[in-house]
Amino acid sequence: MNAEIITIGDEILIGQIVDTNSQWIGQELNKIGVSVYQITSIQDERKHILKALKEAEDRADIVIVTGGLGPTKDDITKKTIAEYFDDNDVVEYPEVIENIKALFKKVNHPFNEAQRFQAQLPSKAELLTNRFGTAPGMWFYENETVFVSLPGVPYEMKGLITYEVLPRIQQKFKLPFILHKTILTVGTGESIIAGRIEKWENDLPEHIKLAYLPSFGKVRLRISAKGTNKEVLEKEVSERVTSLNLLISDIIVGYDDEASLEQSVGRLLKKANKTLSTAESLTGGKIASTLVAVSGSSAYYKGSFITYTAELKEQLLGVSRETIKKNTVVSREVALEMAKGCLKRLKTDYAIAVTGNAGPTTDHNDKSVGLVYIALVSENEAEVQEFNFGQPREKVINRTVTKALELLSENILKNYE
Repeated sequence: MNAEIITIGDEILIGQIVDTNSQWIGQELNKIGVSVYQITSIQDERKHILKALKEAEDRADIVIVTGGLGPTKDDITKKTIAEYFDDNDVVEYPEVIENIKALFKKVNHPFNEAQRFQAQLPSKAELLTNRFGTAPGMWFYENETVFVSLPGVPYEMKGLITYEVLPRIQQKFKLPFILHKTILTVGTGESIIAGRIEKWENDLPEHIKLAYLPSFGKVRLRISAKGTNKEVLEKEVSERVTSLNLLISDIIVGYDDEASLEQSVGRLLKKANKTLSTAESLTGGKIASTLVAVSGSSAYYKGSFITYTAELKEQLLGVSRETIKKNTVVSREVALEMAKGCLKRLKTDYAIAVTGNAGPTTDHNDKSVGLVYIALVSENEAEVQEFNFGQPREKVINRTVTKALELLSENILKNYE
């Protein structure tokens, strides 16, 4: 069962907003056994919409359109979809008008006749009730293809998908079961991993696929299986994961819901009953923001010092002025003093400190762009490692965050697992 997602709106094409709707819809469809064949973004323009609908109908069983359902003149999606289905008749839904009035009353906004347009749908459309906004969704079934039109506002779209669209799809179609298992690895590139697991990968049956999803310092391995028997698939995938673990257990740090390094680190810290603090220079708080993006991180993460200047390194972390003068702020010695100062002041079990040159300039020191020092200290241990992450600036910062969390993960595994 294939689906295609069409997002409508100039704001996406000019980069004014990021299309997160398609990502979320794709995930939700996959959970019920529907594979997304293609995602297309187009202008809010009649000819483009008609062309995209025709092409999608030729490729997919389900076509989901988001955007262009507002009450203003630039929202032409509903009118164009009606044209596509040669539907000149309009049905007005009183319940939609009442919903709009109720929503407006809550914010003390008067109802006006322009809003009545949103309650008027093409006669071939089935109403999809919008619990969270004024624009209802529409469901069409033509030429053995389902067409769904939804507003582009994310929380409205999500409500319609969850309460209206997915249940209808599951009722209408006999769907396969799709199972994914994601394995997070760190510290090894995808080509090296591929070499280590080549025979394992070659032995996968046709209905089980492996995808490599690399990012800075990390590679996620996603095993995907499709079939009609959930229990059989789960058993097969479990067996494959077990045999894969025997080959690369040294670089695996998490699975599925923990398929991010920060989630894996959080689990390890909680399991070991240890706390963490950070002192950041070149990353400017990105390690902290990465950690606190995980729900429940307050159980193990206590805080951060963002000491971007030499003065703050001295004032907040107690780094010696002589150490800075002798070695510059981008040095092994300064990283170590930053970490020790952080550990002492925030009274945690672990502290990470990072300093370096993210570029494009070196800020009047003699250290090369991309040079980074990462210190990890605890009550009984202290280590500093040197890296050169090259350029550009974004790459240096992201790789520093990843490597810092990787070093912490390795230390916890070594001492507490």
